Amino acid sequence: RFGLAQLHQLRGRIGRGEHKSYCILLTSSQAKEASEKLAVLERTSNGFEVAEADWELRGPGDLLGTAQSGLPALKIGNLKTDAHLMRRARGAAMSIFQADPRLESPENQRFRRLIVEKHGRTFSNVS
Repeated sequence: RFGLAQLHQLRGRIGRGEHKSYCILLTSSQAKEASEKLAVLERTSNGFEVAEADWELRGPGDLLGTAQSGLPALKIGNLKTDAHLMRRARGAAMSIFQADPRLESPENQRFRRLIVEKHGRTFSNVS
């Protein structure tokens, strides 16, 4: 029931006093995900590593919507290993939008159609 971030926070609250203390986490679940969460917490106390493992277990969610977990609708690419390519693509997109915010120029019409077709509700100002 608890997410990795919650378990990591709970673990961080233990042992803050003057007495020696231990954090013992158990699960009665036979689910693979439960044992994977505990293995992450056993392996590291680094919050960034815990967050990355949580992201790998749960998925990044809907980057343009509201879902906070689950598999993305990406057909090609890996959000973790292709981050440098995504930064370049974002930079190119920003350049296009800075030069043509409403995507009205002929060379940007295909982008405009794709955005409206695939993300019309999310980007309701582009029509």
